Amino acid sequence: MSNELDDCVKRTLNRYFRDLDGEAPHAVYDMVLRSVEKPMLEVVMRQTDGNQTAAADILGINRNTLRRKLNDYDLL
Repeated sequence: MSNELDDCVKRTLNRYFRDLDGEAPHAVYDMVLRSVEKPMLEVVMRQTDGNQTAAADILGINRNTLRRKLNDYDLL
C-alpha cells in the first residue's frame, strides 16, 4: 500500500513542478501535508463512525491532537 501512495505523491509532485511554467514553487511541504492529511482524516473518521478515540488509535496520535487537526480542517 505505501508504495502506491509513494508513487501517487511522486507523480503528483512531478506534475506540479512540470506545470509551474517558470513560476517559483512555494510552501510545497505544507501543500503536500494538507493535501494528504485532510482526506486521510476524513476516511479514518468514516471508518470509525466518528469515534475520535478509535480514530486517534488507528492514526497513532493523541486524541487531543486529532481533535485539533479535525478542527483545523473544519471536520468537526
